[in-house]
Amino acid sequence: VKPGGVGMRSLPYFWPWGGVRANFPDSVVAQLPADIGTGIYYGWACVGSGRRHKMVTSIGWNPYYNNTHKSMETHVIHTFKEDFYGQVLSLVLVGYIRPERSFKSLDDLVTAIHSDIEAAKQKLEQPEHLKLKDDVFFQTAEPEVIMNGH
Repeated sequence: VKPGGVGMRSLPYFWPWGGVRANFPDSVVAQLPADIGTGIYYGWACVGSGRRHKMVTSIGWNPYYNNTHKSMETHVIHTFKEDFYGQVLSLVLVGYIRPERSFKSLDDLVTAIHSDIEAAKQKLEQPEHLKLKDDVFFQTAEPEVIMNGH
């Protein structure tokens, strides 16, 4: 997992409102199942074998930045003391918030990010979503790729 990314320099790695942004390498994005559409998702994230945190993930082409390749970026809703560059970031996608879209300004994009984060926080408090925080996926000793429940 690496901070920042191509075309994302105007957005911070450590968000001023808390949390951290991480981009997945192209090799991970290429392995996503075909039935996972582009858009904004919410779920649970775990850095290494640490605690689980709420997260929001964007999968797509980031139309505001006119990206030419599909990317996957996760905002972990937690304030970390330092970055986790090079660590394994495990995710459980729980639900879908909205389709990806372009924005007229960076301020509009940031407003949407705030809204997505608030939506994720609320949705993940539902009992059926809260129980996924302790999914067996996070308990595996060795990192492995489990795509689409397989």
